Amino acid sequence: MIEPTSEGQDAPVKAQPRRPQTADTLPGDIQLSQLSLASTAAVSSHADGPDSAPAPEPAANDGDYPTGFGLWLVIAALVSSIFLISLDMTIVATAIPSITDEFGGVQDQSWYGSVFYMTAGGFQSTWGKTYKYFPLKMSYLTAIFIFEVGSLICGVAPNSVALIVGRAIAGVGAAGVGCGSYSIITFIAEPKKRASYTGLLGAIFGVGSVLGPLLGGVFSSTISWRWCFYINLPVGVIPVVIIVFFFRPPENAKPQEARLTERLLQMDPLGTSLMMGLIIAYLTAVNYGGQIYPWSSSVVIGLLVGVGVIAIAFGLCEWWQDDRAIIVPRLFKRREIGLSALYSIIQAGGFFSMIYYLPIYFQAIRGSSPIISGVQNLPFILAAMAGALGAGVFISATGLSTLVMILGAGVGVLGCGLCYTFDIHTSIGKWIGYEIIAGFGLGGALQIPVIVGQVSVGSADLSSATAIMLCFQTLGGAFWVAASQAVLVNTLLLALPDTAPGVDPSLVLATGAGQLRSVFTEEELPGILAAYLEGIRATFILSTTVVGGAFLLAFFLPWKKLDLNAVKNAGAA
Repeated sequence: MIEPTSEGQDAPVKAQPRRPQTADTLPGDIQLSQLSLASTAAVSSHADGPDSAPAPEPAANDGDYPTGFGLWLVIAALVSSIFLISLDMTIVATAIPSITDEFGGVQDQSWYGSVFYMTAGGFQSTWGKTYKYFPLKMSYLTAIFIFEVGSLICGVAPNSVALIVGRAIAGVGAAGVGCGSYSIITFIAEPKKRASYTGLLGAIFGVGSVLGPLLGGVFSSTISWRWCFYINLPVGVIPVVIIVFFFRPPENAKPQEARLTERLLQMDPLGTSLMMGLIIAYLTAVNYGGQIYPWSSSVVIGLLVGVGVIAIAFGLCEWWQDDRAIIVPRLFKRREIGLSALYSIIQAGGFFSMIYYLPIYFQAIRGSSPIISGVQNLPFILAAMAGALGAGVFISATGLSTLVMILGAGVGVLGCGLCYTFDIHTSIGKWIGYEIIAGFGLGGALQIPVIVGQVSVGSADLSSATAIMLCFQTLGGAFWVAASQAVLVNTLLLALPDTAPGVDPSLVLATGAGQLRSVFTEEELPGILAAYLEGIRATFILSTTVVGGAFLLAFFLPWKKLDLNAVKNAGAA
C-alpha cells in the first residue's frame, strides 16, 4: 500500500495581493504537491511568491516515494485509465458508418467524435481545480464513475441524440481521469523518474488513440458498434479496485482549506460556460460551412463572429477571475507555460487529425475493411509509442525539453508532408515508412508540454498547470479534427464536378468511406476515388501546416534545461 511522505515544510508563503481571500497553501504552509519533490531536491517556495527564497535542501530519504509492487499497481491503474480515455477519443472513427446505418442522420456523424473532445478539453481546468480543493482519491474515482456512466449511455443509446449526450458526459469524466492520472504521477514518482512515467502514460495514450479505429472496426464488423462503449465498463473496474484498496493519498495531498462557496467559485462556472459556448459555435460553423450552408451565408458568418465575440468575453472573464480562472492568467502569461500550451493545441491537432484520416485513406482509397485499415495504422502506433517513451527518457537524462519539441514537430512535419504524397498505388514500403516518420515525431512531442508545465511551477500550482496543458492538448483534437473534416468535405465537393460529373455529391457524402465500392458503379468509382483522394490529401497538408506552426513556435520557448529534481518558483521566467 502506498504510504504518505514525511517531508518538511516549505519556506513561508508570500501573500498574493490581488485575491487575498483565496487560500493557495495547506495549513502550516505545506504545499499541495510536496510529495513530488525529491529528497535530494532544492525545495521551492510558494508558487505565488516570485521573490520567495528557496527552502533548505532536505535530507535524502528514499522512503519518501513508494516503490516495488505498490508503486507498479498504481501505475497499472493509471495506465488502464489513460488507455480507456484515449481509446474513446478515436474508437468511433471506424464505427461511424455502422452507427449511421442504424440511426440514420448522417448530419450528426461529425458530432460523435467532436463532442467528446469538446467536453474533455473544456473541463480539464475545472478538474484541475477539483483536485486542488477536493480530496484527490474521491475526485479521481468520481471522474471514472462519470466516464463509465457516459459510456453506458452510449452503449444503450436508442437514437443519435442519446449517443451524443452520452459522448458529452463521457468526455467530462475523461477530462477528470486524464488530469487526475497526471496529478497522481507527481505524488508517486521521484522527479528524476517522473518524465519517464509521464512518457509511459504518453505512450499508452498514443497506443490507445491509434488502436481506437482498429478496435472500433473489429467491434463493428464482428459484434456491434455498441461494444465500442461497453468495453469501458469491465476494464474500468481495474483502476477503481486498485485506487480504492492500494492508493492512500499522502498527507501533503490534502485539499486546500476554503469555504464551500469559495471552492465552487474556484470552478469558474462562467468561464467554463463561455469556453463551451465558444467550442460549440466553432464546431457548428465548420460543420455547416460548405456542407449545409455556403460559407458566405449569414448563419455561418454569424457563428464565426460569435466565436470571436465569445473568445473576447472569455479572455476578459479569465482576467477578472484571476486565480479562480480555469486558465490562470499569471501562469498562462509565463513564456514556458503559455507558449507550451499553444504548441500543444496545434501539435496535438495534427496528431489527432492523422489518426482520424489515415484509416479513411485506407478504407476509401485502398478498399480496406475497418479491421484491416486499423492494422495498416500499426506503424503509426508503434512509432508514436517509441517516440513518447524515447522523449520521456531523453528529457529525464538531459532536461532538454525545447530541443525535443523542435525535433518532434520537425519530424512530424516531414512525416505528414510525406503522407500528402499518398495515391491509389502507393507501395507498402512507402506508406509504412511515412507512417513511422509521422508517428515518431508527433508521438514523441505530444506529452512534452505536460512535463514542462509540471516542472515549471510551484507545487501549489501543479494541478492547475497540468490542467492547462491537457485542456489545450484535447481542444487541439476538437478544433483540428473538425477543421480537417471541413477541409475534406469541401475539397471533395469542389473536385467531384470535375472528376465525376454525373455523380450526386450528397450520395457520396452519405456513403461510408468503406462502402464506396458497393454503392457506386465501376464507371463512377475512379472519379469518386480521385475526388476523395484530393480531400484526404488536403487533411494531410492541413496537418503538415499546423505542425509546422508548432515547429516554428517551439523556437520561442526558453532554451534552458529543466530541473527535474525541483519544482520551480511560479515567478521564474
